[in-house]
Amino acid sequence: MEQNRRNFLKASGLIAGGAILNPFTGYGFNSSVDETIKVALIGCGGRGTGAAAQALSTSQNVQIVAMADAFKDRLEDSYKNLTAKKYKNAAGQPVDIKTKVDVPEDRKFVGFDAFKKAIALKDVDVVILATPPGFRPSHFEEAVKNNKHIFMEKPVATDAPGIRKVLEVAEEAKKKKLNVVVGLQRHYQANYREAIKRIHDGALGDIVGGQVYWVGSSPWMKERQPNQTEMEYQMRNWYYFNWLCGDHISEQHVHNIDVANWVKKGYPVSIQGTGGRQVRTGKAYGEIFDHHTLDLIYADGTVISSQCRQFEGTWNRVDEAFVGTKGRIDSFDGKKTILKDYKGGVIYQHDDKGDKNPYQVEHDELFAAIAKGEYKFADAENGAKSTMTAIMGRMATYSGKMIKWEEALNSDINLFPDKLAWDASPKVLPGPDGLYPVAIPGKTQVI
Repeated sequence: MEQNRRNFLKASGLIAGGAILNPFTGYGFNSSVDETIKVALIGCGGRGTGAAAQALSTSQNVQIVAMADAFKDRLEDSYKNLTAKKYKNAAGQPVDIKTKVDVPEDRKFVGFDAFKKAIALKDVDVVILATPPGFRPSHFEEAVKNNKHIFMEKPVATDAPGIRKVLEVAEEAKKKKLNVVVGLQRHYQANYREAIKRIHDGALGDIVGGQVYWVGSSPWMKERQPNQTEMEYQMRNWYYFNWLCGDHISEQHVHNIDVANWVKKGYPVSIQGTGGRQVRTGKAYGEIFDHHTLDLIYADGTVISSQCRQFEGTWNRVDEAFVGTKGRIDSFDGKKTILKDYKGGVIYQHDDKGDKNPYQVEHDELFAAIAKGEYKFADAENGAKSTMTAIMGRMATYSGKMIKWEEALNSDINLFPDKLAWDASPKVLPGPDGLYPVAIPGKTQVI
């Protein structure tokens, strides 16, 4: 007899209590007596709000029942948006998600420990982890400890100790059969799936080189406000501090680096590169570089060139290209996703008509699996290793050294503050001139 949601709920409760271990089911609805999949949103900024809206726009019966953020104003802005706007689903149809948000005041949690209170709610089945990435390892650990299915944004950490924690917890999530989707959405994008499937099937022969790019303009920035503590300022302006963001090579370019790893079916054994701050040098831009260029060197000797920069008024490209022994692919941009041989013959050309928004697809597939009681997604390990690749790239450009995978992964340099409190000090502080210390290749130690 096919297992329905109510039976699955019952089985999950027994599993959680350690009474049985059913090899065919994982953890599921922890307390949803009405077949509603209940979600807690952890991190209520723009991406968290968007992810929540996409979860509510799936065809499953999903409800946001709790919200958590370090800042009350950010939580309230997110709540206002989710209860006031109409979003479009993957088919482009307006979806009224307002009726799917049931978050009374006693399920709005604020502060550094807010995530624990939201995750601990027994009737929460799924958590969306969308805070700045420095918090991701501890939030992921708490979610798995409490037997929740998880959608977590990339990158999944900002330093090697955080990566090791995510890898450790990922194994626990697998044992518990908790679905984990990471927001590297190209894995849920039809043209990438179809092209890379064919590459892995040998359509281009052996992949022997390539380029991956995220070269574009600078994102948002928050100016320091009067009476802000240093902790609040860095939290508000998190993109420009490594303990929170990991530098844009990790926060943004991880998408393209992940594609290189996906195509190569592995991770670089070493990386060397160069980078710096050429254009974006003011106090408000914290400690991160504005450009990086890398050689990603894989075990078979293949070198993939990687570039990311954030300059205004320059040539832009966010894409990937690869060359093989039989052919090449020059772009993954919709209809330009074409696999060619070296005589110009088309091996495969993707038709993107009808392709769904990958940001929506990752939620559609996750919530469909949960609704069916299926254990289908274990993205955390790859998310951690692709994030580690980006962090390794940052180590290479900050130090100017050749960085090897094992030494990078085993680094004990922990960027996270020793204490989380509004009056506590992050580890990187501004000098008397208001400027933050910036890495100097040849001098900065990263291992």
